Amino acid sequence: MDAYIFDAVRTVRGKGNKRGSLMSITPTELSTQVLQAMQKKHDLDTGKVEDVILGCVGQVKDQAANIAKTAAQHSGYGDHLCGVTLNRFCGSGLESVNQAAAYVKSGFRDLIAAGGVESMSRVAMGSDGGGMFMDPSIAIPGNIVPQGISADLIASKYGYSRADVDQFAYSSQMRATVAEKEGRFKSRIPVVDINGLSVLNTDENIRPSTTVEGLANLKPSFEMMGAMAGFDAVAIDRYPEVEIIEHVHHAGNSSAIVDGAAIALVGSKQAGEDIGLKPRFRVRAAAIHGTDPTIMLTGIGPASIKALKQAGMNASDIDLFEINEAFAAVVLKAMEDIGIDHSKVNVNGGAIALGHPLGATGCMLLGTVMDELESRDLSTGLVTLCIGGGMGIATIIERV
Repeated sequence: MDAYIFDAVRTVRGKGNKRGSLMSITPTELSTQVLQAMQKKHDLDTGKVEDVILGCVGQVKDQAANIAKTAAQHSGYGDHLCGVTLNRFCGSGLESVNQAAAYVKSGFRDLIAAGGVESMSRVAMGSDGGGMFMDPSIAIPGNIVPQGISADLIASKYGYSRADVDQFAYSSQMRATVAEKEGRFKSRIPVVDINGLSVLNTDENIRPSTTVEGLANLKPSFEMMGAMAGFDAVAIDRYPEVEIIEHVHHAGNSSAIVDGAAIALVGSKQAGEDIGLKPRFRVRAAAIHGTDPTIMLTGIGPASIKALKQAGMNASDIDLFEINEAFAAVVLKAMEDIGIDHSKVNVNGGAIALGHPLGATGCMLLGTVMDELESRDLSTGLVTLCIGGGMGIATIIERV
């Protein structure tokens, strides 16, 4: 049985700090608003939706106690609606869609709302702690370093200069600026307050005034951490062929911290007929791949190649790619591994310009590529993200 995507909806992204426009909006409310937008858009018979699967990385405070079920209860879909929250770090929003597709393909479920949420202004990254990062008995033998050190290790090992990563970041900002101006983010909805008044109606982090010269003046974010905390030495111990870690990443060429939520409606062909919706895309393949936890962020290429093999496809068969811009060097390495040109990748900008709400990003990228494929009358898309701890995830969709 095939699994289909009927639609995808995402919120605007708000800056994930105390000055961000969405700080007053709880993650439950963000999740509820995308669910309600999906219902309203299609006059959806919510009684047919069986489950909500949400990715969420920081599952504490406002995001604790199974936020998927909390959002399901608050959405007005009905008491029948179940919910489960998962955490595959940065891949969580895409993992939720992949799990929904697997349920549908198995015949265990007919119609699922799957996506993710992260309110990084209310639940700071790392609030949930965890042995991988906090327990020396795990971190030391694993040569585990912070992600920023991993990104700089990738740049150092594979020869991406400061100029390379800054140029990529500039491109992301310019592409997002054009996409915003031309109204390409069709799956996006504004966020409103309890009175229904608009709080934010555009992605808050896009910076049209960005210049390569301005990016070149920013100080590296992870240089002091690498030297003072000894993480450079840890990385070099694992990769002794790298003589020195060149710290090229900073706030301008790394993913922005933002708030946001997204949801996709995934189901069988029969489920679509029952609710009067035609599928937009078929889930063709889904794959994951593990890497060592020091370099950590190189799983995109292997996961994508695995998904292509699963689908019986080559990289040249994919019309558009969405590769999460966790750090600029990560995407440069991924494009090299997969063997693809930047002209087919992140054509509307990426997380460097738009932001990366950890648990939601994968589903957001899915909606972005769906809209753009339809706009360009193209067929196939591949969505992929690197993942903390040493993983990668990739999903291939095909237009119906």
